[in-house]
Amino acid sequence: MTRHNKQSFLLLLTLIGLCSATAVAQLPEHEQGAVPFIERPRFAEKPAVVAEKPAAIVPVVRQGLTPPVYNDPSEALRSARMIYVKSTSLFVGVAVIEAKLQKRKEFSQLCMVITRDYNEADLILIVEHDVFTKYTYTAIHKDTDIVVASGKLSSLGGTVAGKVAKRFMKQIVKARGSAPRCTT
Repeated sequence: MTRHNKQSFLLLLTLIGLCSATAVAQLPEHEQGAVPFIERPRFAEKPAVVAEKPAAIVPVVRQGLTPPVYNDPSEALRSARMIYVKSTSLFVGVAVIEAKLQKRKEFSQLCMVITRDYNEADLILIVEHDVFTKYTYTAIHKDTDIVVASGKLSSLGGTVAGKVAKRFMKQIVKARGSAPRCTT
């Protein structure tokens, strides 16, 4: 080894020794009045309980007697009457979406109703802010968690609530086809 390599090696060893001494000096057991470190067991004595979304309650029906709503998203959309609206966007309020839906003539013609009670709803209409000016809406059948309608739109050139109402109602009308209108 050359003299320069020996000096570099000794300097490196000295630095390593100083660093480890400094690190040991910072441990709590070397401080006055420090609380001794207690090592926790690697595994918890009780298994951790994870909060999960409660499973949808689906009635048990014998083979061949399953209602069509549980197998066909279109049937779920056709049979829906009560809608619960949820918005995760700060820019589009629930009340505005509800008002825009109720202003649509198809809404009243198809005997649809807005509800504020999640448990009474047939469909859950969720509006979310995606990216920049993009928004998405998803209609989910409450009892089965089946997505029955969805869409993506831009906030440019109109209100998001108005566009959601128009496109969502268009999907319902298409699913119902020549279904009977409301008689009241």
